[in-house]
Amino acid sequence: MTRGIAILGSTGSVGTQALDVIDHHPGRFRVVALAAGRQVERLAEQARRYRPALLSVADAEAAAALRQRLQSESGGYRPEITWGQEGLIRAATHPESSLVLTSVVGAMGVEPTLAAIEAGKDIALANKETLVAAGELVMAAARARGVKLLPVDSEHSAIFQSLSGADPGQVRRILLTASGGPFRGRKDLSGVTREEALRHPRWSMGAKITIDSATLMNKALEMIEARWLFGVPMERIEVIIHPESILHSAVEFVDGNVIAQLGPTDMRLPIQYALCYPERCPGFVQPLDLIALGSLTFERPDEETFPSLCYARRAATMGGTMPAVLNAANEVAVERFLAGEIPFTGIFQVVAGVMDRHDPVQRPDLAAILAADRWARAAAREQGITG
Repeated sequence: MTRGIAILGSTGSVGTQALDVIDHHPGRFRVVALAAGRQVERLAEQARRYRPALLSVADAEAAAALRQRLQSESGGYRPEITWGQEGLIRAATHPESSLVLTSVVGAMGVEPTLAAIEAGKDIALANKETLVAAGELVMAAARARGVKLLPVDSEHSAIFQSLSGADPGQVRRILLTASGGPFRGRKDLSGVTREEALRHPRWSMGAKITIDSATLMNKALEMIEARWLFGVPMERIEVIIHPESILHSAVEFVDGNVIAQLGPTDMRLPIQYALCYPERCPGFVQPLDLIALGSLTFERPDEETFPSLCYARRAATMGGTMPAVLNAANEVAVERFLAGEIPFTGIFQVVAGVMDRHDPVQRPDLAAILAADRWARAAAREQGITG
């Protein structure tokens, strides 16, 4: 039976790789909705190829440009074109989809993910910020509606596969691996350029997540995401630097056994696993050659040079709206660094400064989370730095 798929963030790294997975399994999936930002030409190309019923873009201007590009399309193809947050929600709740891949960047994924869950859609989650900002709300909604929340990040997919449905009480530790980014082993991060920070040694990703990898903020956010996905407290989630990025994460159980998932550094593998779940579709990625690999190495993270992991533990301990503030402040800090407004180390200063100024609301509803997100973004834009 063909499964209807909606993809939020179809022109980004995960979205385009998801479409590649779909191409390799003809007849298994049907793309019914695509949502993107302002990459109108790329979205138009995707629309011509997959002919979804609904397309969504960032704003009315992009919608007009997309409509103009598609107006001469032959065969009577006239998709519904919408935009903004409402457009994301329309795409996420399209009646012909049963699975929604959420791969938009940042906290903008919270509302459409919740809307998709309320509409009874299974979620393939590639937007960690959704669970960082609103994990308690999202997990409660998923349980209430009985929908599956399938992790797409390679690390969380590895944990999901390693757990195999085991009770969280049987878990001693979750071992969350990190490549270490481009500055592994470096003690002095002053003078880091935009180009250096975007040069990831292992993965090909979008700009924001690549910078997060360089600061280890991606692991900070993934710790909080894992806490919600798998029901394991933060003190039992440990980050380990693994520069080869072959062992994607592992679970240590109370009896001493450790179960890990290994695979090539290719995001199409965890994407395919989520799209095909609970089946395993035939693979098309070059398989792992352990003999050629030779050896794997592991190190402790340098939390003094890269304090992001400390920020995650602090945010999770304080709870309430603090994780949403951590995430929002980081998003703005990364934007400021990419724009040349602050140095690389300024990212840490902005995040820490905004967290210091926030008094978290405990057990927040969605309105309180979104309000904290807005406050943190404004605070991060004005947060000064030293040095």
